[in-house]
Amino acid sequence: MALAGCSKKKEEAIDPVVPAPTPYTLVVPAGFPTPVIPADNPLTNEGVALGRMLFYETKLSSNNTMSCGSCHQQNKAFTDGLAKAVGVDGIVNPRGTMSLANVMWSNTLTWDGAFSTLEAQAHKPIENPIEMHQSLAIGVTKLQNTNTYPPLFEAAFGTKTITSDLMLKALTQFERTLISGNSRYDKFSRTQQGLSADELAGLKLYSTHITPRQVRGAECFHCHTLPLTSSNFAAQFFNNGLDMTFADAGRGIVTGQAFDNGKFVAPTLRNITLTAPYMHDGRFTTLEQVLDHYSDHVQMNSPGLDPMLIQGINDPIFNPGRMGLTATEKRQVIAFLKTLTDSTFITDKRFSDPFKP
Repeated sequence: MALAGCSKKKEEAIDPVVPAPTPYTLVVPAGFPTPVIPADNPLTNEGVALGRMLFYETKLSSNNTMSCGSCHQQNKAFTDGLAKAVGVDGIVNPRGTMSLANVMWSNTLTWDGAFSTLEAQAHKPIENPIEMHQSLAIGVTKLQNTNTYPPLFEAAFGTKTITSDLMLKALTQFERTLISGNSRYDKFSRTQQGLSADELAGLKLYSTHITPRQVRGAECFHCHTLPLTSSNFAAQFFNNGLDMTFADAGRGIVTGQAFDNGKFVAPTLRNITLTAPYMHDGRFTTLEQVLDHYSDHVQMNSPGLDPMLIQGINDPIFNPGRMGLTATEKRQVIAFLKTLTDSTFITDKRFSDPFKP
């Protein structure tokens, strides 16, 4: 009996112990807000590495051909270049793919703000019939039946038993590392140097509230507040005067309130030159078309039109009912928008497909 007891203790002593995951060092650009990381899903090296693999894992789609990275492509600032996203079965989504740049700070996810956390949102594209069209449970089974993933989940979460919750936690850990803050504008904001006269004029227009016939502006900052340049981070939704009637009710679908019909978040303008086409339905293919809309073509009688667009008239006498930017001012605003391109973000190997050389 004594020998048996010693043998059992010896076996227990040599059982492998899984090391605790290593905290991930998150580098936040100067001037950016404090990171938003849930207490129950801290970033770790192992979790982020696993999440990166899952982000590009086609086993999470019904026919093993599509991953999150199919619609969120790094070279397009994690969009897809399409007016409206196309799912695994070839079905066209009613809306375009949103950029994931700086998504860590978003407290309203998707165009209509249907989700308030990344963990809550991450399951939608996987299970949605017009996106990846597969239940989380089936995806978990596929991963569990590989030799690759159980050890990676053990390293990240201390267990080889894969669950939907752990899968979504790993995915969102990776997504929170997708920080874009090294554009020419960011360098200028730190040094006050490096922008041309036109780019500086565009920044001033972008950041200026109009005083009719006195101070000219483009008022972009109301909806696209620097440095994050999106209303995802402030839970705000806007009717920007695209239509008189709404084929897509936007925020109204979520709230059920008529006054929210036709309202959407203002998406990030970071890397905007890489994320065409524009608007929730991709109706504009160029930045010139976008500026023309805000300057000259806002539907002023659109129900629930944002008050800033109603009031933002540079010259109510000679150009009533329109913001009325000049050709030069439009060109200057676009020149500034181009400074928001972050070439390091779209080439960073930490964010790339790990299954490709």
